[in-house]
Amino acid sequence: MKITVVGTGYVGLVSGTCFSELGNEVICVDKIEEKVNMLKGGDIPIYEPGLKELVQKNQAEGRLSFTTDLEDAVKKSEVVIIAVGTPSSESGAANMSYVYTVAEEVGQAIGSDFKVVVNKSTVPIGTAEEVKRIILEKNNTADVSVCSVPEFLREGSAVSDTFNPDRVIIGTECERARKTLIELHKPLTDQILLTDVRSSEMIKYASNAFLATKISFINEIANICDAYGADVVDVAKGMGLDDRIGPKFLQAGLGYGGSCFPKDTKALIHLAEEKAYEPQLLYAVKDINDRQYQRVIHQLNGIFGEDTKGLKVALLGLAFKPNTDDMRDAPSLKIIEEVTELGMEVVAYDPIAIERTQELIGDKINYAKNVTETLQDADVVILVTEWDEFKQLSPAAIKEQVRRPVVIDGRNVFDPNQMKEAGFIYHGVGRQV
Repeated sequence: MKITVVGTGYVGLVSGTCFSELGNEVICVDKIEEKVNMLKGGDIPIYEPGLKELVQKNQAEGRLSFTTDLEDAVKKSEVVIIAVGTPSSESGAANMSYVYTVAEEVGQAIGSDFKVVVNKSTVPIGTAEEVKRIILEKNNTADVSVCSVPEFLREGSAVSDTFNPDRVIIGTECERARKTLIELHKPLTDQILLTDVRSSEMIKYASNAFLATKISFINEIANICDAYGADVVDVAKGMGLDDRIGPKFLQAGLGYGGSCFPKDTKALIHLAEEKAYEPQLLYAVKDINDRQYQRVIHQLNGIFGEDTKGLKVALLGLAFKPNTDDMRDAPSLKIIEEVTELGMEVVAYDPIAIERTQELIGDKINYAKNVTETLQDADVVILVTEWDEFKQLSPAAIKEQVRRPVVIDGRNVFDPNQMKEAGFIYHGVGRQV
């Protein structure tokens, strides 16, 4: 099958590359010439395990190409996938300008041949109808079906998620488009759910909002555990053994971040409010997450009181989660803002995300080359991102480097009893010491 993918971010680049690996001819389109040239050279602008190798392989084998020429790509393809960003606007609504701009350009490029246009970006309910209206406004003779096939990729495991999806959702009322999209996705899974377009668009928002709800719920439970001396790890384990609940997304910590959960929860709130409905549960989910990082500040104040000026903070991790360099809504940025205002000096290390962080905040903090350099003479260690190399740190290895044995474990990586036995002042999230 001949496919055009518009947008070379996480969704577009991963989806296009994986479809080419399945034997399809894929053209990835992006407006930024520098980015396209980088991709043509086999380099990728994001960190995603396994992706670079697949890009290079499928380019070499002639199934994957990159261009800035959208018109040419659309004319050559049967399926056009829109995978551009839908960032939050100030109101919380999804900013649809990129999607609608692509729709205009597709409308100008589209000929008389039947085309299937797929919204893979996370978009508000009714977007497919608007995209089709825009296309037909540019070309009222276009033979086009606009469908919704939302993505469910996790940053850090996006390639694996593409090849091993839990399900594929295809939203369309067009039988011809339905057959085309089933054929495209059938090599990935038999778990294909066929819906109307609006339900498909809602499934994506509902899924992300539910996962965000689980995270905020367990964080709220963790905060109550802190107050009563219970251990949230045991609580989550006991909850997760109930197959109606399950163990996934019950890891207490500093809250969710990244490109999806914050943005999509706010967008769903906005969609509800547009219809004069107040989604009280979603308000609470967002509010809990917005303040969860403050547990670190509360713990710092409990340990040091007002005597924080000049203290050295060793910050382990910057990215919002491991195996990515994504800094969007990363808790580390909020923590950095707060502790520097308290007069503390921050030295941070992340295996991947230092360059991204520097682009955002420059030299507001110091950056270390490795864990040992980060820990050297620290007054307090704050673990923000649960990278494997941090999980492997022993209490003895930490204690050997730091000035004071104080650890605030924002991801519950370390064993509280081992830390206590090693002489540490230790605070996790909802952990009993």
